[in-house]
Amino acid sequence: MADMDDIKLGVLIPIAQAQWGAGADPRELIDFAVRAEELGYSSLWANDFLLTPRIEALTMLAAAAPATRTITLGTAALLPVLRRPVQAAQTLASIDVLSGGRLVLGVGAAFPGPFGVPQHELSGVPWERRFTRLDETVALWRQLWTRPDLDSFHGEVLRFDGLPPMTTPSRPGGPPIWLGGGSPSALRRAGRLYDGWLPYPPSPDAYADGLATVREAAIEAGRSGGDITPALFVSAVITDSVQQGREALEAFSQASYGMPLAQLETIQALAAGPPEHVAARLREYVAAGARHLACRIATTSLATQREQLDELIKLKPMLSGP
Repeated sequence: MADMDDIKLGVLIPIAQAQWGAGADPRELIDFAVRAEELGYSSLWANDFLLTPRIEALTMLAAAAPATRTITLGTAALLPVLRRPVQAAQTLASIDVLSGGRLVLGVGAAFPGPFGVPQHELSGVPWERRFTRLDETVALWRQLWTRPDLDSFHGEVLRFDGLPPMTTPSRPGGPPIWLGGGSPSALRRAGRLYDGWLPYPPSPDAYADGLATVREAAIEAGRSGGDITPALFVSAVITDSVQQGREALEAFSQASYGMPLAQLETIQALAAGPPEHVAARLREYVAAGARHLACRIATTSLATQREQLDELIKLKPMLSGP
């Protein structure tokens, strides 16, 4: 089993209204971020979505940057399609500068169906060739961040001339970029092109198989399998019993997605119940190779989010070992 010091435990800031609940003041999310750093979490994450009320992800990270000092700030996951590529490069470099080089970008291309297609339509961007568009956007960002002389970018989908000088990120080369997704295409692209892999497979076996494919693709591309950070997005809640955990997940699934838990648990990584039960579930993913866990607290009020924040960090010493 992995060395305990090798495992990083992060937490999502509850930026969606479905997670902070009625009557809460979203400005208190800054206090949530500060508390997470004080408790010893390795990272703070904001997810990205256009179809429900929330604090926008990059706005949240920009607000958290000056309020924190050492904790990693990340997107889990950013949908670049929602933003103009060149302007987004400047925004992301700015957050990296203001945070002192603490930004990590998890990115994704959105999923088919009612959560993905409408976001493309609202952004005025075709659904077709979304994976090529994502990869080219990331390539454009990296070139803008590292090549002051860059004047043009000509890809299959993105084409720009007269590119301006770009804000230089704090971290040389720019923020690390991790790919979300578990399709065969995403796995191979993660290995070839990205710095990390941030999926949420519903089973540890699926994670292990996916990570093997990512590393295989990396080696085929002339990289080391160790070049890609193996991360995991998981929704978790600590309760007195497993049954209470399932009830909490059911309420969370309905509030966040409008779908029953029985459907969500076939799609995403979930862990709920007493501390030992949740830790055992997370250890299965650690055994499968995950090293950076981004935990979304599966509750529907800011008060319970705060309570869980204090409880989840206690699992850190339990994530390694038999």
